Amino acid sequence: MHQPNNPKISGFSPMLAGRLHAGIAVLAALGFVSVLFSDFIVTPLGGYADQRFLLGILTGVLVVVLVAFLFLTTVSVRRISIPLLPTLALSFAFVGVTALYYEQEYVWVEPGMYAFYFLAIIVSGVSLAGVNASVRYTHNLVLITAVACLVYGLASVNVYLFAIWGGETELTDFIPWGFVNIRYWSHIATWCLPLLPLAVIVGPFKDLRSWRVVVLLGAGMWWWILFLSMGRGSALGVAFGVGLAAFLFGRRVLPWLKVFALYLFSGFVLWLLLSVLIPMVLSDGSVRINEIRVGGSGRLPMFIEAWSMSLQNFPFGMGPQSWLTHEQLTKNYLNQGKFGHPHNMYLMWAAEYGWVLIAALGGVVWQAVRYVLKARAYEIAEGDLGSSGEKVILLAAFTASVSAGLFHAGVSAVFMAPGSMIVGLFVLIGFWAQIIPVEPLPMRLRAKRSGRRVGGIFVLVVLLMTVWGAWMVSVSEYYRDMREDEKNYRESSADGLLPRFWLHGNYPR
Repeated sequence: MHQPNNPKISGFSPMLAGRLHAGIAVLAALGFVSVLFSDFIVTPLGGYADQRFLLGILTGVLVVVLVAFLFLTTVSVRRISIPLLPTLALSFAFVGVTALYYEQEYVWVEPGMYAFYFLAIIVSGVSLAGVNASVRYTHNLVLITAVACLVYGLASVNVYLFAIWGGETELTDFIPWGFVNIRYWSHIATWCLPLLPLAVIVGPFKDLRSWRVVVLLGAGMWWWILFLSMGRGSALGVAFGVGLAAFLFGRRVLPWLKVFALYLFSGFVLWLLLSVLIPMVLSDGSVRINEIRVGGSGRLPMFIEAWSMSLQNFPFGMGPQSWLTHEQLTKNYLNQGKFGHPHNMYLMWAAEYGWVLIAALGGVVWQAVRYVLKARAYEIAEGDLGSSGEKVILLAAFTASVSAGLFHAGVSAVFMAPGSMIVGLFVLIGFWAQIIPVEPLPMRLRAKRSGRRVGGIFVLVVLLMTVWGAWMVSVSEYYRDMREDEKNYRESSADGLLPRFWLHGNYPR
């Protein structure tokens, strides 16, 4: 039977478990601050680049520390490895396909990022589940999300007031702030909006009236910004994720759905007030309201181009970053002009890493679906026996968030932006920690281990640190060369920057 995070079966040291989930939560808070408040932080490289370096540091630390933790604590390496296998296959697929193109410049930078990213998610999820800390971690993450969104929303009102007093009615030039593109903020919203109702349903402040009011205010402001920016990808993603969660969990998540609907309505009211009525009064009745665009914004030619690329060297694709460097294959894309990515993460991976990687990704998705259904059945059965239904709502909300984020990646490819990857990293960790069925880890770290076991762990940790260090060196070299390339690009091209791994992505040439 699937028994995720059952306190009756876990005997791990509460102190060590507490340190583990608190440590990951601290990293999550650091990530949220760096993503949402980069305008307030003095950074040497700029928000986009600093976030990319931070992502590399976060994933490396999680992989190295938690791999050592798992192998030091687990009794059976084989048992703990089984849940890791699909993600290991995905990470090795990135590296294995890249090995075919080893002679290209900067070839390991992006696949290294993806490999460490997915490994960090799975080892963190397994570690939290093994020490029965997934609920406490998710409570902490929800609290971090709610506070960060509230502060960002209040700061947005500040920006709004300055814009209005300055006679501006085109508010999308100023809000969302702190991002080089509306799309990058919108994917953060996609991760966060399904989680915000949890702040008043679970956790230590759920019965505090003032807390419920401020969370309502913060969530309403995020919905206002989404309406203001008309982020279609985010709206579609959230609708998909929430609809899927409602379908899977039914009436048991009505409390979450009611709060979600309330926050949506409050956002609509704020939009009417702040984006329609007040600008209309201040501009003598003339105000421009963004219209919902129903077209594809030029995505279809890029989708077709990426599909054509995926068939050129089937099933291995054309190599990492080949979207930036390849000769255009289809006439429509040739006439349209270049872009940093094809606006679809999965077609981009198929084009650059081939369908063999998409097959590996499908294995991870299939594993997640199986685990969600098993965890759902178990938690619902526990609820029917009289246990709290909070775990069902937690699982439903995180399922909605992850489903929304991955759906959004299929229509905008913003998942690869560093801010989205940082926020998504900690959401995905919470998701996997709730669904992954692992044996409870022992009571404490074992002081006595065989010399062979300790030696093997030491070699593994040194190997991971060496690979991570070498990858970070290549990332630094890539950044340095990008800055040199950017100077030439600005002088010789009238096109704007094409974000990719770095903010300028139209290289190497």
